[in-house]
Amino acid sequence: MDANPLLRQVLDQIDGPDPRVNELVSALVSHLHAFVEEVRPTPEEWLAGISFLVETGRMCTPDRNEFILVSDMLGLTSAVDDVNHVGPANMTPSSVEGPFHSPAPVRELGDWVSDGPERERGVPTVVHGRVFDCDGTPLAGASVEVWQASDAGLYDSQDDAQELGNLRGVFTADDDGRYWFRTIRPSSYPVPTDGTGGVLLRGIGRHPMRPAHLHYRVAAEGHRPLVTHVFLAGDPYLGSDAAYAVKEELVRRPRARTEGWGMEVPYEEIEFDVNLVPVGWKEGA
Repeated sequence: MDANPLLRQVLDQIDGPDPRVNELVSALVSHLHAFVEEVRPTPEEWLAGISFLVETGRMCTPDRNEFILVSDMLGLTSAVDDVNHVGPANMTPSSVEGPFHSPAPVRELGDWVSDGPERERGVPTVVHGRVFDCDGTPLAGASVEVWQASDAGLYDSQDDAQELGNLRGVFTADDDGRYWFRTIRPSSYPVPTDGTGGVLLRGIGRHPMRPAHLHYRVAAEGHRPLVTHVFLAGDPYLGSDAAYAVKEELVRRPRARTEGWGMEVPYEEIEFDVNLVPVGWKEGA
């Protein structure tokens, strides 16, 4: 006799036109039924879970995706990222996009991305590097998009003092794959806790902090686009990132500088090279 006739009945009736959809839904249903068997939620607990999902949807706006935030806080976004971005050992690891990506202005190499009040408060910082393939060949004309929070831990969409597009930029690498821009040192910050993401974190006893970082999206013809982070060494939250996104290869230590890069005041320098994976890369090929 089937140990779970209800599950078998549900699975037998999943027969849509797309085989991949059938596979995904069947696996999801199987895991959810196993969850129910294991923890035996009460009807009240099950309805509370459904209400949590409903409220998560209500929190979503064009500038905020609470479902992405909840996924990040459970480590699920990083898990999906990891299984979809394998490659050579010397590739730059990917990392989660996060909920704050939005269109960035096109800027020239060396431009400031910081045009708000944080420019007067924050630590001036030069960020530079090169874009290569995994064989070390520079990728001329690569697109390097960056975005970050301010020294106060706020993105432009969260801060009325910042214009939209502040602390964001899209740069085109030169013939040697080089890029560089000027900004202010990013700060660690708490993820939004006024919605269901905060309810989740409080419920499981976790802090909401993310370590200081810059976001990157790098693309070049013939190569897989890369979404990743640069994390700042020494940040107290590197080992307990609320989004589980830190990878050792992405941590860089800012260096104090007093001259160079057209800077007129003491500043910090961050160097970050990127190695992109060719489209169609296969292990052992």
